[in-house]
Amino acid sequence: MIERNLSNSSKTVDNTPHLCYALVTFIISEGAKSVIANQYLADYYSNYDEDGRLTRRWGSVEFLTTMRYIEKYLKPGNRIIEIGAATGRYSHTLARMGYAVDAVELVEHNIEIFKQNTQPDENITITQGNALDLSAFPDESYDITLLLGPLYHLYTVEDKRRAISEAIRVTKRDGVVFAAYVQSDGAILDDGFKRGKFSIAEYIERGILDPDTFEVKSCLAEIFELVRREDIDFLMSVFPVTRLRYVGSNGYARHMREEIDAMDEGTFALYLKYHFATCEREDLAGMSANTIDIFRKD
Repeated sequence: MIERNLSNSSKTVDNTPHLCYALVTFIISEGAKSVIANQYLADYYSNYDEDGRLTRRWGSVEFLTTMRYIEKYLKPGNRIIEIGAATGRYSHTLARMGYAVDAVELVEHNIEIFKQNTQPDENITITQGNALDLSAFPDESYDITLLLGPLYHLYTVEDKRRAISEAIRVTKRDGVVFAAYVQSDGAILDDGFKRGKFSIAEYIERGILDPDTFEVKSCLAEIFELVRREDIDFLMSVFPVTRLRYVGSNGYARHMREEIDAMDEGTFALYLKYHFATCEREDLAGMSANTIDIFRKD
């Protein structure tokens, strides 16, 4: 494994007037906001078991689905970059399949776990860097580009498009990009109404949820940026790409995590078969906690 480091000076929060951080936006500089945004992520992921999330049975639905679609486009000798690699679950899996993988990750805690999980025969690098600035990587270098985490934590159209643009830039012509998002309606139903992790009424009062449409206005303090399909379509409308598939990567698994974890092997196999058969249905994708937009660079 090769380790590289990049300086991180890219801002991740703009002057979007969301109620929950309007005061912070008013009193601090752009550079300071970048530091604060990075610290929010560092604090969150230093206390979060990212590896465990994808290895628990209900969490494995997302991993198995994502890998299933990556493998549809992989060819022998392909080069892969994973931007926002976290602890390396996807990067290591692909490297152990024999592919050359370059990984980029912002959070030092995740990088340490990534390095601990690296096996001697993996053809893999890890770079500490930011999805908004991939200047260390040349244009059109990769056949497959994975952007499976950064768009969870970017709150403005400008920054999201910048990250997507960088991902497209480093991808070869006719290469394939996988961009993952957190869906707002899945979070409202599961974390809000079902589990009470946040108060729907309070979020409406704070201006985070629209009282009529329930559109989410995410902010830094909430960690995750929540979107709908129409938001993704708007983001992508400016890019020279062709959408190949739009996938609900975990479907209803997060909503019924206890039931899935209690399934026997046979029932879980049937559940996966059902999920794989329905995860591209447009009428169901919005209820998935996470979705993947898969597109080809024209």
